[in-house]
Amino acid sequence: MAEIIVPELAESITEGTVAQWLKQPGDSVEKGEFIVELETDKVNVEIISEEAGVVQEHLAGEGDTVQVGQVIAIVGSGSGAPTAAPSAPATETVQKVEAAPVAPATTEDANGSDRTIASPAARKLAREKGIDLAAISPVDPMGRVRVQDVEAHGTAPKAQPVAAAPASAPKAPVAEDDGRVTREKMTRRRQTIAKRLLEVKQSTAMLTTFNEIDMTNVMALRSRKKDQFFEQNDVRLGFMSFFTKAVVAALKKYPYVNAEIDGDEIILKNFYDIGVAISTDGGLVVPNVLDADRKNFAEIEGSIVELAKKARDNKLTIADMTGGSFTITNGGVFGSLMSTPIMNGTQVGILGMHTIQKRPIAVGDNVEIRPMMYVALSYDHRVIDGKDSVGFLKMVKELIENPEDLLLGS
Repeated sequence: MAEIIVPELAESITEGTVAQWLKQPGDSVEKGEFIVELETDKVNVEIISEEAGVVQEHLAGEGDTVQVGQVIAIVGSGSGAPTAAPSAPATETVQKVEAAPVAPATTEDANGSDRTIASPAARKLAREKGIDLAAISPVDPMGRVRVQDVEAHGTAPKAQPVAAAPASAPKAPVAEDDGRVTREKMTRRRQTIAKRLLEVKQSTAMLTTFNEIDMTNVMALRSRKKDQFFEQNDVRLGFMSFFTKAVVAALKKYPYVNAEIDGDEIILKNFYDIGVAISTDGGLVVPNVLDADRKNFAEIEGSIVELAKKARDNKLTIADMTGGSFTITNGGVFGSLMSTPIMNGTQVGILGMHTIQKRPIAVGDNVEIRPMMYVALSYDHRVIDGKDSVGFLKMVKELIENPEDLLLGS
């Protein structure tokens, strides 16, 4: 008999959510085979079984929050569907009943005895507390016992059990009943995104400065070199490598934009791990292009392609997501003309790129139609003054408008 335990994930991660069970009770599992997928604040993690055998029981359901070190499943010896241990009720029949859309509160087994419907976690907690599931009055109108019901039963006076609402009691009006709205639980990642963005807004003196970039020269250079670049490097030449190179050069000139606050100290970072915001079905993630100052254009483009693929496949690691010093986000891929980006984590600056749009621009004494991009730098005014923020963004603008300088500097 082996226990499936939530492993140490990372220093800052103490819990996760069961996203998907890859093996169900009764399924055979090999040693080293993935058995469950956990969703954490940063990435999804697949946990393996340390032993070969048969999955006997899930001790946490999909959507449940689990802690590092918690036992979430049992793997036993044998093959095929396991038989129930005499000291605990069988779980596979219970789970089939739970899957039924209109299951009654109890169902009879072959011996005619009642079996209460309960989540695996609730059954485990009830066994630990020595509580008879049949004695618990669940809040769920369908009669399913959950962890909260077990905990409430253990603390409430026995003379006053929590009674389920009678079937005839009128229900409070719920807007969802008429089909006009749908309620959906936020994923752990979406909850984390919401929490951290709110923390940044509330804990920083965030300010945004704007500029615009004439993309004529960089677009012309890219058009001339893209085929040769692809043939030599097997990766396409995009705009992100130009902006990454420009940002690194500007960070070196304005080091306080590449910093963070720790208490009453400012930490100036002497490395350039540039976060690149990537949109996925599960939400926005910001993996890092490590040591961007040491990479050439092809290596930067290759890193971004690799990170984007890992993000889409939910294969990003903790190492991919931590340690960034500055972030670039490109709302232009969705057609955004202008926005105010929010800083990422403890960083003090983020550059927002936007869509390229042809506009009439004064060039000398003439008016010409040029491809223009608005850019925005959001920064923490506690660390960065207006002079540095404006100077940083102006340097990025000048380098993009003169891309040969970037090539010579790389």
